Amino acid sequence: MNVKILIPKDKFDFETVEKLKTYSFDEIKPIIPDLLEWLQDGNWPISKPIAELLAPHVEKFSPEILKILIGQDEMWKYWILLNFGKILKNKLVLHEIDRIAKNPNQNEIDNNVFKIAIEIISK
Repeated sequence: MNVKILIPKDKFDFETVEKLKTYSFDEIKPIIPDLLEWLQDGNWPISKPIAELLAPHVEKFSPEILKILIGQDEMWKYWILLNFGKILKNKLVLHEIDRIAKNPNQNEIDNNVFKIAIEIISK
């Protein structure tokens, strides 16, 4: 099967999100970066169900999370931290969250990413 067909087509593609639920993590692993793109804006209707689908497996794709956190898309960082921050255990990811909390760049300050990072490291 071509796993690419399991990438939602638009922010209302709940049908594909439901199909995703019938596959194992290993089967959808190749499209994790594509699925994470749907978390760039937590206001998109399919964002929450995708985050819920991925949350139990967050440690398996922590390198992808790290790429987002060291990137330049502050709103994506915001939603990633909001969805997964409190359940992440990966030391490299936690180190980056600590950096955001203690030494945020101006964009992380302007977009309140540092506030969520502070909440995460405080718990």
